Amino acid sequence: MENKTDQGLKETVENLIKAGTTFDLKQLELIYHENLKVIMIDKTSQKVISNKESFKTLFQTKLKNKEEPLNDWAEFHHIEQTENKGLVILTRRVNLTGIEKEIILSIDLVWESKRWQVLREIIYAKN
Repeated sequence: MENKTDQGLKETVENLIKAGTTFDLKQLELIYHENLKVIMIDKTSQKVISNKESFKTLFQTKLKNKEEPLNDWAEFHHIEQTENKGLVILTRRVNLTGIEKEIILSIDLVWESKRWQVLREIIYAKN
């Protein structure tokens, strides 16, 4: 659905959260841009950089292990779009590594193929 607006950005990130928390690999394939880059920085400033395939593998493993869906809580702080670029900043509570943590995400999106796609996620662990 074409929705090249701030609301469209928010809906795309909400769909990303739903797909990620339920390990919906087909939906993640659509939302994640082919050149996705994920940069995760933990509270000790350790940095891990992932691409689309490696990040999807994380969710694929959770699906294969029949893990419970993740927490879908989110607080949106900033949404903006100009031309074909979007930015969403939000706080989430997630358990990606066995312990639920609060993280801050800065998500860059690009409008391609008549939909918003996540091009880059920068993830900061708060605790």
